[in-house]
Parts: sequence; C-alpha cells; structure tokens
Amino acid sequence: MGNWVGKIRKVLDCVLPGGMPQASQGKATEGARAERLAEQHLTARGVKILARNVRCKGGEIDLIALYEGCVLFIEVRLRKRSDFGGAASSITRAKQRRIVLTAQHWLQGPGRAFRGHPCRFDAITFNALDRDHIEWLPSAFSAEKA
Repeated sequence: MGNWVGKIRKVLDCVLPGGMPQASQGKATEGARAERLAEQHLTARGVKILARNVRCKGGEIDLIALYEGCVLFIEVRLRKRSDFGGAASSITRAKQRRIVLTAQHWLQGPGRAFRGHPCRFDAITFNALDRDHIEWLPSAFSAEKA
C-alpha cells in the first residue's frame, strides 16, 4: 500500500476525533468521565460544544466550544493527588504548545468557519472526580506565552 496510506492517516488524525489510540484503559475511563462532567458543567452555563477529543500529530484538545461569540479550546484535567501540584499546575508549557498547535490545525480545517472569532484557552480542573470538585478557569493560558 505504501506511503500514501500513512499520509491519509496523518490528515485524518488531525481532523477526526479519536484518531490516535488511548493510553491505559483505567486512566482513559476516568479521563472520559471527567470530560463528560466538564461538558455537562459547560452546557449548563450556556456553552455550545463544537468538537470533542480533537487530535492531530502534534497534540490534542479535549473540548472545543463556543461561548458568547468566543471559541474556547478547553483542556480537562483530573488530578486526585496534589503531591506535585493540583490539576491546573499539570498543564505544562509543552502541553500548552501542543494545544495551541492543535487549535491552529482545527481552525485551518474543520473549524475554518470560526477563524474570525476571538479565541481563548480555558481549563476545567478536577481535584476529585465529581461535580463538587470542578473548577472552570477561563483564559488559563495564552497562545503567546505557550
């Protein structure tokens, strides 16, 4: 089949959710549950979800949403222990750069209709996996500082 199959897969991985394999099943299940809780939290506040689990070769975005005319690129983080900092502190500069890269890819492809909208990078963090431990951090980081 050759090289063209790999090229098509790379393109599809960038534009289709679920293109890359998940990590361990236990963590993937908890992560998926955290993402569902985050989505419910956001939609209850009037946020419209545009895409979930958008991946490309360079990174991934958990949720992409539209809120008051602004496109939100949202990282969902669950950290049950704070030995090395809370959930928000686990979003490293390297992770931020991967999110920004994926956002750029999305805006050039499936999200091209939203290119003219303002954008921001938010985080939804959990220090325990339940609704009482959710925190929405608008403008958690900026593309310029990533």
